[in-house]
Amino acid sequence: MNGSTKEITTAEVTPGVHIPFIGLGTWPLTGEDAAAAVHQAIGNGYRHIDTAENYANEAAVGEGIRRSGIERGDLFLTTKFNTAWHSRTGVREALGRAVERLGTDYLNLFLVHWPNPKQGRFVEACEGLQDLVNEGSIRAWGVSNFKPAHLRLVQDGGLAVPLNQVQVDPEHGQPAQLAYHREYGIVTAAYSPLGRNGSFLSHPAISGPARKLGKTPAQIILRWHVQHSRVAVPKSADNQRQRENLDIFGFALTQQQMAAIDALETGAPPRLDSDTYFH
Repeated sequence: MNGSTKEITTAEVTPGVHIPFIGLGTWPLTGEDAAAAVHQAIGNGYRHIDTAENYANEAAVGEGIRRSGIERGDLFLTTKFNTAWHSRTGVREALGRAVERLGTDYLNLFLVHWPNPKQGRFVEACEGLQDLVNEGSIRAWGVSNFKPAHLRLVQDGGLAVPLNQVQVDPEHGQPAQLAYHREYGIVTAAYSPLGRNGSFLSHPAISGPARKLGKTPAQIILRWHVQHSRVAVPKSADNQRQRENLDIFGFALTQQQMAAIDALETGAPPRLDSDTYFH
């Protein structure tokens, strides 16, 4: 990167609300493991923490934040709620419970975790989230695991979806999903951004740039996400890996290197089908 140019390290979710490109994923950490990982991550420079009701670790995440001593305004905090709360009043109750567990008075980003289309109330849940933004109880809202068909129903209800958190990695590139996001200005946040079995970490499209640039394969993949303007939330409790995962600025992949990683796409769907899976 040009040393005279300060690199952009955040994405704009809604006007004035900026989410750091790299966040700390916290699933499946719980209890003291989660609290310690969050405390350590903040010390390592993380300013974006991602959790969820169903991870059963919001209280531990909150404890880790308190231990760090960070000012609340310096941290971007995301959590997600389950389908039991899919109504305008239910979303409000979900927020009350989440902030109580986390020990904060507001959220930066509150997400519908799964659409549960058979239940058919996710549009109402999104309306409830917009109510909370209008009141200032949350800074921004979004969704997770929403397919284009689900997003379209929300949009048909008159709402612009700011962000969708979905599974994206080099082998699960979801090109049609991400094309829909680009068309409608939806920020993409990638969970499991490094994959789940790591088989592609040794592929020459990744190991080659890693050797050339003196970076780890994981850093190359995270850099690939960021250069595609995607937020990524890798999980790690390991001190060195936390530092490495955050240290993906100050270098750039070439167009050819980016294209080679893009070409690892297999066409495989996400691990879980959001038309049928939910909690």
